[in-house]
Amino acid sequence: MTITRINPEVLHATPGYHHVTVVAAGRTAYLAGQCPLGPDGALVGAGDIDAQVDQVVSNALVALAAVEAGPERVVRTVIYVVSDDGAMLAGVWRRLLASPLAPAFTTASTLVGVAQLGFPGQLVELDVTASLPG
Repeated sequence: MTITRINPEVLHATPGYHHVTVVAAGRTAYLAGQCPLGPDGALVGAGDIDAQVDQVVSNALVALAAVEAGPERVVRTVIYVVSDDGAMLAGVWRRLLASPLAPAFTTASTLVGVAQLGFPGQLVELDVTASLPG
């Protein structure tokens, strides 16, 4: 199955993601929001955004592997960060791009600063959609 990523010439340049991702009809996986929770269900990295990003990345990789997909099969991501600080949002983006999940962020991606997430102390969450191999 082919995944095509497009940046139309008349739209602004991006810091690595693409404006449009096109996938032929096929199997799709919609991951629940990946939170910075360890296998025991406890929050990892209270107050430490980098530790939370790392846990979210780890969890997303496990969830993708469960459907026999890797980061290169991701067609859409939405990153939620509890902050309105541009530097913090940019730091999360850079950490994701330096992670083993980095290929997932070359696709259609959105980074959003929010007031609160679902778990006390949670600073980041990742929503992922992947196109699965035939």
